[in-house]
Amino acid sequence: MLCPVCEVRLGSFRGAAAHFSGEANRSDVGHVMWLNRNITKIKLEEGELEEELRSFFEFKDLKSWIIRRFVRRFYGDSPHPFLAAMQRPSRELLLGYVLEHQHFLRQWARSLAHVMASTEDDDVYRMELKNVSEEFVGYDGRLPHFELLIKMGESLGWDRGRILSTPPLRGTMDAIFTWRRIAETRSWIEIMAAMHCLELVAHKEIRKYGAKMTYFDPSILSDSKYPLEVREFLREGYEADVEHSEESLEVASKWAREKGVEEQTQVTVLKSLEAFDTYLTSRLERAYLLGEKIVG
Repeated sequence: MLCPVCEVRLGSFRGAAAHFSGEANRSDVGHVMWLNRNITKIKLEEGELEEELRSFFEFKDLKSWIIRRFVRRFYGDSPHPFLAAMQRPSRELLLGYVLEHQHFLRQWARSLAHVMASTEDDDVYRMELKNVSEEFVGYDGRLPHFELLIKMGESLGWDRGRILSTPPLRGTMDAIFTWRRIAETRSWIEIMAAMHCLELVAHKEIRKYGAKMTYFDPSILSDSKYPLEVREFLREGYEADVEHSEESLEVASKWAREKGVEEQTQVTVLKSLEAFDTYLTSRLERAYLLGEKIVG
């Protein structure tokens, strides 16, 4: 396996356990933080750590591994605070979503452009061209996702110019930097997996993979308490991301297996999930800056 922090090849889970133990004993910040966030905050003996790493990384099917890791990270026993708040979102939370998400969508398109520029698979090219079109041009007579996002913000009381001129918060900038670096330095297969795994957040059937909740309470879509523009934006992603995430991850996993880059793809996906965690926290931070009440 590859170390998810420094990306040295470790050869076995026993070697990985020795590597992490050695780095932790040296108090290397990157390795200690990774263990704390992904394995345990408790110091383990090497044999115990070997089994934990085996459980974390071992897979039969890469797509299933990616979904499992995403669900446990964001929809597990302690769901991400932004996702918990999204069950019945406030005006401030939705505005925070708009202000930060516009920057994410721009990077999303840039990342998919790197996939299109590098892939040798015409079906992948067409798939990603359709994805970018849906986000920024519109498809089959429907408004682009970006435009629906801005309309949601306008329905919440901010004008278009004010929305578009609002710079991202630091966490969003850091996350975008990670995705930009992935796009510029990784294979198109890794980029594809790293970006499309993020669509799992709005997968309306995510509970079948063990998630404790969906992206939001579906009753919102028929609740007149929320402006029509809010409901239309949420519905668009909710309906689309089942097909997008499932199909794209299937394709990326197939190519990763054929090209022998499954371990590299695992590492890249983990870096993307870390960035996504930071980015979702920025949405929540923006809501607090707009006046959201902190509960709990």
